[in-house]
Amino acid sequence: MDDMIELDSLDRRILAVLQKQGRISFDELGGQVGLSASAALRRVRRMEDAGVIAGYAALVSARRVGLSLTAYINVRLEKHSGRGKRTPMDDFAAELATWDEVVECVSLSGDMDFLLKVVVADMDHYTRFVMETLLKHPSVQDCKTSFVMRPLKSGVSVV
Repeated sequence: MDDMIELDSLDRRILAVLQKQGRISFDELGGQVGLSASAALRRVRRMEDAGVIAGYAALVSARRVGLSLTAYINVRLEKHSGRGKRTPMDDFAAELATWDEVVECVSLSGDMDFLLKVVVADMDHYTRFVMETLLKHPSVQDCKTSFVMRPLKSGVSVV
């Protein structure tokens, strides 16, 4: 990977702390990894500039804001046959960016084209989303849903 950034053990320790405590001060961060606040800040800024740290966000409890149903939807699209500039995948990807219910989407290999993570208030909300939005999209050929019964592990740590 040409665009991979070399991270030393201090960078990895900084990332591990930030993934657990994103609002920590640079003074506290430096103390936890054995650096001064200014040295910790320089390393964080370097990783931000390099795109290693892609951004910051608040992790919201979906249940606490009335979104108690999570589903994973496998989506199969029609296969494009022409040589037009935009494919069904392009059209679908552009449209799904506007769907608030979809909190994550990945393109897949295999029988299905996409896997959507959908968070909604209840089964009625899910049904409306699938029937009035997802299945009405002209590129969607089929979808299969699995509902989350009980989350066992969730996290954002990658280092």
